[in-house]
Amino acid sequence: MADELPLRLAGESVVLLGARALYWPARQALLIADLHLGKADVFRRAGIALPSGGTGEDLQRLQRLLDLHACRELWILGDILHGPAHRAAWYQQWLGWRERNASLDVHVIRGNHDRQLPHAQLQVQIHDDVQLPPFLLRHEPAPDAALHVIAGHLHPQIALAPLRRRFPAFWLRDRTTILPAFSAFTAGIVPVPARGEQMVACVESGLVELPVA
Repeated sequence: MADELPLRLAGESVVLLGARALYWPARQALLIADLHLGKADVFRRAGIALPSGGTGEDLQRLQRLLDLHACRELWILGDILHGPAHRAAWYQQWLGWRERNASLDVHVIRGNHDRQLPHAQLQVQIHDDVQLPPFLLRHEPAPDAALHVIAGHLHPQIALAPLRRRFPAFWLRDRTTILPAFSAFTAGIVPVPARGEQMVACVESGLVELPVA
């Protein structure tokens, strides 16, 4: 089981990574979606008991990807936050990570959970939709876009019956690529691919290609 899958999207060479990211070599850019910083903190404040360490572990996984690939840019396709940006442990972890990667250009596409993003002081560049031909980077898919859309938001997953588990997945559609949620602490949907679409599951940092529908 490979941990990388090279392919061409809209004529451009990209690499799907089993660690739930897409690498764009020509731009030296790493793309992820739905980081949801501090989500576990929000649930704990609501009285739901959850283990700590979620954000720190996600940032460690992100750092390993940056160490493995030549990256000038990081694009987070929405929902970098989950709720208010309280100055909790996750915030200090983020600032420490940002200091370690001070030369990295970090761009965030505003997502539906990012209402506090302008006030969060995360040391990132904030955008709405961004055109980087041949791609349009968005949080939510846009079926009628002129460019090939790379988006997140839906948290696609695959239910692999033999393992009785769901796994995050890339959803490769016509003129649209939907990334899995990068955060380990997320639920998602199990889509039914239309004809010609493909799902690629992220299983223990490896990739499992399902047959094209």
